[in-house]
Amino acid sequence: MSYGLLLILHLLAAIAFAGTVFFEVVMLEGVRKHLPSDTMREVERAIGNRAVAIMPWVLLTLYGAGIALAWQHRAALAQPLSSSFALLLTIKIALALSVFGHFATAMFWRRRGVLRGARSRRLHLSVFSHVLAIVVLAKAMLYLQW
Repeated sequence: MSYGLLLILHLLAAIAFAGTVFFEVVMLEGVRKHLPSDTMREVERAIGNRAVAIMPWVLLTLYGAGIALAWQHRAALAQPLSSSFALLLTIKIALALSVFGHFATAMFWRRRGVLRGARSRRLHLSVFSHVLAIVVLAKAMLYLQW
């Protein structure tokens, strides 16, 4: 598959994932205080069920394309301190692996029925901060040099 097509797939999946995280962290938190607790739980359950159906495919695309793109830069990744691009890409990949770990943890907790309340909010905030850092690093890789 061409580099350009991989880049587009990766970007579209990143938009879908980051947009979902943004919606859950920023938008839903603003709605929470305007709805009764029972209603909010139902909304969160419905959104969670939809996310469980869609996010594995988004993540498969995101990480699959990301791995294929990283393979194109394997020489830089072999020496992460050799350039600003290599270092920033290495940090971006480390954050992406952490996000994947968060996602796996969320699925595990959801199956056990313990992904609720403060635990869920902390997990979402952590993923949101990781995603913001990844987006900034993605741009910085192309524009920062030292």
